[in-house]
Parts: sequence; C-alpha cells; structure tokens
Amino acid sequence: MSSEAEDHEYVDELPEDVGATERDLEDYIFPNNNRRRIPGYLYLMSAVVFVGFYIVFGDDGVLVNQGFLWAAGIAVVVGIYSIVAGWNLNIDERDALVVAAEEVGQPIGPASAQLSWRGLLSRPVWRILCYTAEDPPLTRALVIVDGVDGHVLERIVEDNPEDWDAVKETQE
Repeated sequence: MSSEAEDHEYVDELPEDVGATERDLEDYIFPNNNRRRIPGYLYLMSAVVFVGFYIVFGDDGVLVNQGFLWAAGIAVVVGIYSIVAGWNLNIDERDALVVAAEEVGQPIGPASAQLSWRGLLSRPVWRILCYTAEDPPLTRALVIVDGVDGHVLERIVEDNPEDWDAVKETQE
C-alpha cells in the first residue's frame, strides 16, 4: 500500500537546469551563420592534400589513383559552396523585431522570431510573427526580414481573425 501512495505523490517537473522560472534568464546569443566557412576552408585544404598525394605518388600508386583527383574536385565544389553560403548574420532577433514593428506601423505585443534560410545560397532570414499591442490584438503580421542587411523581404498584415471572447470570459 505504501508504494501506491508514493506513486500518487509523484509530480512531473522540469529539471532545475532547464526550468525557466527556477533561474535567471540570460540573453541567448544565436550562433552566427558565418561558422559555415570553417568547414569550407577544411574542404579546400583536403582538396590540396588529395592533389598533393596524387602528384607525389602518381597515377601508378597502389592506393593513390585518379579517384583522389575526383575527391579533390568534389571537395573544392563543396568548400566553395560552404564559404559562399556562410553569410554573416548582422541582424539579430531584436533588430528584426524592430524592423517588423516599423513595417507594421503599430506597437507590437506578443511576437515570435524564427531564423530560417532562403534560397540556394542559404541566405539567413528572420520570420517574425507578431500581434499588435492591444488587448485583444486587433492585427497580426508575418514579416520576413533579411538577416544580412535587415531589409524586409515580405510582409503580410491582416486583421486578427481569432475570437478572443472566450479567453476574456475565463479571465474575468
């Protein structure tokens, strides 16, 4: 019987290190997208090593053959792509929220910022979903802000279609 009583007393809770209410919230610094350049340079160095092995040991080596040149070519292509796609993230989420507020033209209340990548060269963009500051919000918007130079790529602003009457009744 005592084991049953213990089972009913168990309460599911977050560990202390991830519970937001249990510790001071620190600013989170989003990793910069330009870290993609590091593996790009490593790919280029690998290509140089592959070509060096081919030059030193020649095409008649037991373990070295033309496959090393093919591998070097692939490493060069992937390395160049990694370097070119390693955009510098100049606009953080706070800057993107400011740009979105200016674009909407009203003070912003609840908002969410998500970093994503756009296009073949993976240019970083912020997707900002925001509501105006009224209670309940009258307008909602989706603003896509370029993470490199901060210009607005797209925006959709509409009247808030959500029904907030049920929420207001439960709060009263």
